[in-house]
Amino acid sequence: MQQDALIAAPEPTRIKRVARVLIDSSVPHLDRLFDYEVPASMAEHAHPGIRVKVPFGPQQLAGFIIEILDDHPSPMKLRPLAKIVSDQVALYPEVIEAASEVATRYAGTLWDVVRLAVPARAAKVEKEELATTAPTLPQGPNQIERYEHGPEALEAWGTGATLRAVATWVPNMQGFWPGFLMDAARPVLERGRRVLIIVPDARDLKILGDYLDAEYGAEAYARLQADDGPTPRYRNFLRAIGGHVQIVIGTRSAALCHVPDLELMIIWQDGDQSHRELRAPYQHSREVALLRSAQAEVSLLIASPARSVEAQRLVATGWATELKLPRDLLREHTPRVVATTNDFELERDPLLARARIPSVAWREASKALERGPVLVQVARTGFVPAVACQDCRTLARCTQCQGPLHIAGKQSHLACRWCGEQFHDYRCQNCGSPRIRAASIGAERTAEELGLAFPKVSVISSTGAKPVGKISAKPALVVATPGVEPIAEAGYSAVLLLDADRMLAHDSLRNAEEVLSRWFGAACLARSDGVVVLTGNPSPAGASLVRYDPASFAERELAERREVGLPPAVRSAVITGQGAQRLIAALDVPTRARVQIHGPTVIDGPPIEHKYVLFFSYADGPEVTSALRHLRSTMSASKDPLVNIAVDPDNVL
Repeated sequence: MQQDALIAAPEPTRIKRVARVLIDSSVPHLDRLFDYEVPASMAEHAHPGIRVKVPFGPQQLAGFIIEILDDHPSPMKLRPLAKIVSDQVALYPEVIEAASEVATRYAGTLWDVVRLAVPARAAKVEKEELATTAPTLPQGPNQIERYEHGPEALEAWGTGATLRAVATWVPNMQGFWPGFLMDAARPVLERGRRVLIIVPDARDLKILGDYLDAEYGAEAYARLQADDGPTPRYRNFLRAIGGHVQIVIGTRSAALCHVPDLELMIIWQDGDQSHRELRAPYQHSREVALLRSAQAEVSLLIASPARSVEAQRLVATGWATELKLPRDLLREHTPRVVATTNDFELERDPLLARARIPSVAWREASKALERGPVLVQVARTGFVPAVACQDCRTLARCTQCQGPLHIAGKQSHLACRWCGEQFHDYRCQNCGSPRIRAASIGAERTAEELGLAFPKVSVISSTGAKPVGKISAKPALVVATPGVEPIAEAGYSAVLLLDADRMLAHDSLRNAEEVLSRWFGAACLARSDGVVVLTGNPSPAGASLVRYDPASFAERELAERREVGLPPAVRSAVITGQGAQRLIAALDVPTRARVQIHGPTVIDGPPIEHKYVLFFSYADGPEVTSALRHLRSTMSASKDPLVNIAVDPDNVL
């Protein structure tokens, strides 16, 4: 019987060439490669990494050839490739390997990672002759030599040895932060090798691009950014993957770009939330860089004026070398930081009431305006973004939708931020009082008050809606929200950090870390002979700023989170959706034993969803994320309710 069965079994069909294709689909159970026959007419042009169209059910889908198999046996008849879209190789093996690791780490699908790594095709660009440009490198001292362990880092990067470092950038050394990054890149560029620099957002990319234009020339680098449009972006992509430039810069999607002879990756301000991808699988460019560094033995530099807790963990575990300036040089190049409280009674000081700054800040700003511009950082935009009852301090809410009330401008009435309902005769819903007070002062109101307090000085407002890029060295008051502070030509003579207590009051695991990063981001814009005034009550974050020592705060945060078992001392995952309960119940016993599961909490619908928070060790991370990825794929194939998995999110609480 067994012999008859063996004789009756059909032999597999042998096909001359088979293409293994990654198709354009984010469906979890389709997250694998599919085999297609390569027709003889396409055999010459079918290579790994090119774009193709393939039949899939009743439709045709885009995809990439990942592998070509010659003389491959197949148990079934394969459908042929439908079309070769382009013979330009756009997806390289190292990118596929890195993307696979990212998808595994974040429990996502491979296509979701790849579509971010390779931009959309612009056919006419592939016909262009792209010039190869070598940058003219500046001569002179390298500021990194003055950092502790800086000479060792430069020597390693200059000889091609792999070295990972975390640097706390200090201003007023040799130009602005782009000069620091390029000083790190210089030893690599001098050897003809290549550098990839990732920055948080378009604003930082423009600052870096302007510096490179002036110092290296506009053709010396490739810039990868979605805002540039499909044609310029694809042209720069081809310049980068083709090795036509030695310097590649970009935002988070560029972290997976193929760069030939890549020897150094640089991540600027890794604590910025813009480094987190907003679409599944929600990867962070710092983690992508860490995976690529380990996979391909590429050097890595994480640099920032502040210090993220994740970066501090790399230093604490010995995975990265710390680059910091000695204290004597730190005092020489950083502004003086003054901390103050708001205990002074406002009604006793009319100038204080008008300017909404403490007396110390008032004096420092007055003196600083004689020498140059003064930056005032406020927490929120708008005029009066939040209103409360004068008597019982209850926040004012709309009687129609319970939305927060605000005052949009000087001539505006009290109105709801959600539905727009106006209130000409508002009374507190708690105590009935008609009296209201500002619970929060926005940038526009602050600018108006400062204009009254300093009538002879121009006031400039910079917010997310109306950002200002640069200002001159003339005396001026600049009111800005965090992240959009203009750059002063010669630096600010003073920086006032208002609303400190309000900024620290948000209930979030990472809030203090993020606030301190904003403070250091503003403080680094001050001149070395300037002053930074921090308002509010004493806090560990404020003490770190006064000492100009962000690493000490990150070290403290890391120690506290280790004690209570919170990220980044451990890894985490947030599971949400209608199928969350089913997924958690399906976790096998060995995996469940290694995971702390918190939940479920109910997310109001409709439809009603559930949320779970998972904590697990770094050693168990690959097993846990692989299990989550497999379960979501299984549930997708069974048409169970979909779940959303966010691994290592910025905030789990």
